[in-house]
Amino acid sequence: MKLASVRLIAADIRALVSFYEMVTGVSASWLAPVFAEIVTPGATLAIGAQETVALWSEGSAEPCANRTACLEFQVEDVDADYARLKDRVSLVHELKTMPWGNRTFQFRDPEGTAVSLYMPATEAAKARFAAR
Repeated sequence: MKLASVRLIAADIRALVSFYEMVTGVSASWLAPVFAEIVTPGATLAIGAQETVALWSEGSAEPCANRTACLEFQVEDVDADYARLKDRVSLVHELKTMPWGNRTFQFRDPEGTAVSLYMPATEAAKARFAAR
């Protein structure tokens, strides 16, 4: 089994897609007016408009309500990305090294979802990611 994508449901799909294009530097592929994908080497970030929820089951997802998941993007130089984004995003925390060895900062997207950019910083973290 392979984790292929994470999907966010957006109240304002154009604003959310533009935000993730800015963060990732990747242009979205619009597969329908209510659905876009940002394809990265590790997985795809799918973004659906609120109207797409009815295609599953009414009320099965709700935009602007996430407080349990965090989207994490591994980057080459977290310090450079922090400098590029710190004044353009709503920071949750500044750059820090976590107990498991990743150097990271966290912010929220326009609809409240937590996003972290990180890179392995300690030797143990670098070894863990090199083995993947």
